[in-house]
Formats: sequence, structure tokens, C-alpha cells
Amino acid sequence: MRHSEPSSERNKYASHSWGCVEDVRVLQLLPLIADVRSSGEVLLLFHEVVVGLGADAGVFLSCLRDDATQTSFRSMWACDPSWAAAYAAHRWFEHDPWLRYASSNAEPIRSSDLACSSNQEIDFTNAAAQHGFTPTLIAPAPSPVGLSRVGVLCLGSVDPSHLDGESYPKVRVLARALAMELHHWIARSMREELLQGGHLTEADLSLLRHEAAGHSSKVIGAAMNLEAKTIDCRFQRLNAKLGAPDRRSAVRIARLYGLL
Repeated sequence: MRHSEPSSERNKYASHSWGCVEDVRVLQLLPLIADVRSSGEVLLLFHEVVVGLGADAGVFLSCLRDDATQTSFRSMWACDPSWAAAYAAHRWFEHDPWLRYASSNAEPIRSSDLACSSNQEIDFTNAAAQHGFTPTLIAPAPSPVGLSRVGVLCLGSVDPSHLDGESYPKVRVLARALAMELHHWIARSMREELLQGGHLTEADLSLLRHEAAGHSSKVIGAAMNLEAKTIDCRFQRLNAKLGAPDRRSAVRIARLYGLL
């Protein structure tokens, strides 16, 4: 799911710098992210916080690895919309050094302090610079499911000196907070999509909790006053709802999406 940039918002960033951090305004906006329901609302807040942080451009990426072969991305873009199109068209997510960094680190870092590991990553960095990410602040957003879910906020500027100013320590802290709020919002929206799309019930979640605790069908049946074969049938239906091949995989998916 890509959250596109509203046309009325596209030109907000040219006159701002890291030296113009509106920290009071940013602190007022950050708590609002958790309460908004639509992607449009959260995107508008994201835009406003990026401006408040004095950045020229911002991107948030959330990477969810369902298994060893399946990966999905969610993104929010507060930058030149052509960068979003180029990122997808060139499959930059396969050679994104900022996303790579976020996959194994939790501390914010400047792009100038991050070495590229391949020619493709160098090409990515050069392409990003053409879209307002000359110096970039990279703020990872860790999750309780480890590398299965990775988030990263990237705040960029067209001025190479902007990350060297006195306001950088403040921006670094606020960027970390923004990254976590956006990561939480996307995780919650994906959880709700799974609940509604799969038509999961409280009884389904109860079965998942039993399985996560290592209970057998016989033990679960005794707790629910049902036969073990009835529990097995219920798990078959639940597995189908989650697109899981077995009960263990159903629990893994449930944890990944925050159902447990």
C-alpha cells in the first residue's frame, strides 16, 4: 500500500531547513498520530511533522517478511512524488542501504556515516540525492517481532550542511519518536485489516492463544468442553482464514500481525 502525496502538499518543503525546527509544534503533533484512523489523515500529519522538523523531504517504509520468500511493503511519502515512482520502478528496496541499516540497528544515523556495501547502493544514494535526500537522517523503528517487521524513517535535505547544525541532536530525538509512531500506526492498520479481512472472531483468537501456549487439541477441548476432533476442525477453518498451512504457522502469522 503506497500513501501518495496530495498535490496541495508537494511544494511545502523548499523554504525549510534543519535550523528551523518547530519542536513545540512537533511535540503537539506526534501524539495525534496514534488516534487517526485513515491513511489520508496520518499522511497529512506526517507532512506537517516533516515540515516542523525542518526537513525538505521525508519517507517512511515498513517492511514485513511473512516468511523466507514473501515480503510486503507499506510506505508514506512526504517528498517529490517522482521519488516514490522511481523507488518502485527500480525496485530500490532491494538495494536500499537505509533499509538495510534499519534491519539490524536501532540508533538513528546520518547517511554520511553509513557506508554503501555495493555499487547498487551507491546508485540508490545518488538517485535519492536528486529527490531531496542529499544528507539524510535515518531513524530505524524496531519491533517486538525482530527482523520480521522493520520500519525506517528517512528525513532528507537539499543542503549538504543541514545535518551539521546545532539543531541536529534535537531532530535526531524527535525523528526517533516519529519513526516509532508511524511504525505503530502501520502495524495497527495491518492488524485491523487482517482481523476484518479474515473475519476473525474472539473464539479464533482464543484458539491461537491456546496453541501459542503449547496446548494440545485434547487440552483445549477440555477447557472449552468440546471434543478434540472439534478443535481440530476449528483449527482447519482458522488456518484457512489466515492462509496458513498449519497451526504453528497460524500462530506465527498472528504474532507477526500483533494478534497475540
